[in-house]
Amino acid sequence: MLTNLKQVLSRQLLNIPGWRTKRKIIVIESDDWGSIRMPSKEVYEKFLKAGIRVDKCHYNKYDTLASENDLSHLFETLTRFKDKNGFHPVITANTIVANPDFEKIKASDFEKYFYEPFTNTLKRYPKHTNVFELWQQGISEDIFKPQFHGREHLNVNRWLRVLQSGSNETTFAFENNFFGLSATITTEKRKSYLAALDFDDKSELNSQKVVLKDGLVLFERLFGYKSKTYIATNYVWHPEVEAQLHQSGIIAMQGGNSHIIPGGQKPNQVTRHKLGERNTFNQTYLIRNVFFEPSENPNKDWVISCLKEIELAFKWHKPAIISSHRVNYIGFINERNRKDNLHALSQILSIIIKKWPEAEYMSSDQLAEIIRSESKEHE
Repeated sequence: MLTNLKQVLSRQLLNIPGWRTKRKIIVIESDDWGSIRMPSKEVYEKFLKAGIRVDKCHYNKYDTLASENDLSHLFETLTRFKDKNGFHPVITANTIVANPDFEKIKASDFEKYFYEPFTNTLKRYPKHTNVFELWQQGISEDIFKPQFHGREHLNVNRWLRVLQSGSNETTFAFENNFFGLSATITTEKRKSYLAALDFDDKSELNSQKVVLKDGLVLFERLFGYKSKTYIATNYVWHPEVEAQLHQSGIIAMQGGNSHIIPGGQKPNQVTRHKLGERNTFNQTYLIRNVFFEPSENPNKDWVISCLKEIELAFKWHKPAIISSHRVNYIGFINERNRKDNLHALSQILSIIIKKWPEAEYMSSDQLAEIIRSESKEHE
């Protein structure tokens, strides 16, 4: 009872500060597209046989590069619904544009890091031959809008240091073309590999800026346009990298109402944000206030909770910005995961049409432009 009360209160507080609108705007922000996670069901079974409890983390259990079937089923679901303006729901696909090149890294004895565009990674997966063509189809139909999530979903320096030490679990994962072993289930005493912009020493900031610049250049090369919004992996970044993001064309930062500022040798800090707030470089913060993450807890009624949070957002005259990671739509490893979650998403989208016929679907960059335009009018 107390836990539920705290959750209700926290959701209320999430919606009180910041920019407001009478429009009923719905944005679906989905992280991790393009990044590798569990390569296959066979590799998953290998980990379990080795005594590594990948079944204890839903990302390790279900998440991988989306297959042709995954995208086809997701797109079919989205195109069954339209808002008052005739637009379909759109997934803001926050994209990792590169993955480690395991062969080259091994050839260097783990002394150097090499990467490949995620489009190259797709070629080595068995049901992914036409996946990038499907991405392009989703973009052309305005149901799939890639935005920048990082070059890799990987803290390169930290990962290489552990590989050089010969640590058993990290080396075992590497041998299976996998790095995303959750810090919550590993027996190794280490920090997360997944927070790309975390650091153990502030001197790493310079290399992080290079990675961001490089990643955003690759994003534009792959998609033919610049990303306008960015979300840091694991919500971790230092304010000093914001200048590089600004120079590369980022006008808005996606995320929750707080993010972690790494301290290196000092303790990390947490800083809070509100919707429409701007930083030193005039970048606007977008704040997620609705959550649809059924893979995280299949026993929860995500349809009811998601609709309640949308209703609460509209009550406070806020857009409903839904957090819904890629893992929820992946059936390549476990088809039931995708099937059940798309059924729940369909229920939500169907009820939205009936309950809020004036609702409008848009992507994160579109919402950012609206907030910035309206804020400028009131300056």
